Amino acid sequence: MIDEKRPFLAHLKELRDRLLVCVIAVAIAFVFTYAFKEKIFEFLMQPFVKVMPAGSSFIFTNVTEAFLTYFKIAIVAALFLGAPVILYEIWMFVAPGLYEKEKRYVYPFIFFGSVLFLIGALFCYYLVMPYLFRFFVSYATDFIMPMPSLREYMSMALKLLIIFGVIFLMPLVAYYLARAGVINHRLLSSKRRYAILGIFVVSALITPPELTSQMLLVLPLLGLYEVSILIARAFGKKAKPEEGEEKGQEKGQEKEKEESHGTQATQASNASNATDTTDAST
Repeated sequence: MIDEKRPFLAHLKELRDRLLVCVIAVAIAFVFTYAFKEKIFEFLMQPFVKVMPAGSSFIFTNVTEAFLTYFKIAIVAALFLGAPVILYEIWMFVAPGLYEKEKRYVYPFIFFGSVLFLIGALFCYYLVMPYLFRFFVSYATDFIMPMPSLREYMSMALKLLIIFGVIFLMPLVAYYLARAGVINHRLLSSKRRYAILGIFVVSALITPPELTSQMLLVLPLLGLYEVSILIARAFGKKAKPEEGEEKGQEKGQEKEKEESHGTQATQASNASNATDTTDAST
């Protein structure tokens, strides 16, 4: 590590200063995102608006619901805009305590992690959400019109986008764990049945209780798990040949020692039997 030892209070002061910078960055971004809250809201509504029957609309049943929904949207968007500053401050706080070898993994992780998260969110927005909302709206009749609440719709939409963004990070996490030797493709393959069970349980907990919505999360998760196995097989940490030879030599030496001890024990036993026979004849 290249960081010299510093008092604990100095680390706390640095942490406070960097947190303050993050808060200021998000606050500045919030001013911008709140000014465009309607545009952001319209963008998030599109997957549902396209399948809404004529005559239905969004509603709010609480006086503050519309304001709080817009506020929440602006906050989430501000966090995304402020993410580069937040990641930079986290990096500057953690970097002095890392080795140079460890630092080389950080930049690719941030870059590919951001790309995969964005791909997951777009996959959800353009493929999952339209199909999911079309399925829900199909239950509408002449007497049952869908009029979703602003708060409930936005909570569901944001949750789905974040969930799919996170689960698309699975191959990247598998790559780094495999490179570190923490996991390998044999381990992932042997635990496949437990992973499938866990995927179904998690999907049941974080998605609506309908089977269709659960399968829209289960199938990508299963696919990403299989991709993670392939990545672990291709990029996993492999044992060095010399290490295998050394282990083979050690096993051979241990076997020779065991055989030598066995031979000595046999010779000692034969000598003891011969002595007993001589004594008996005498």
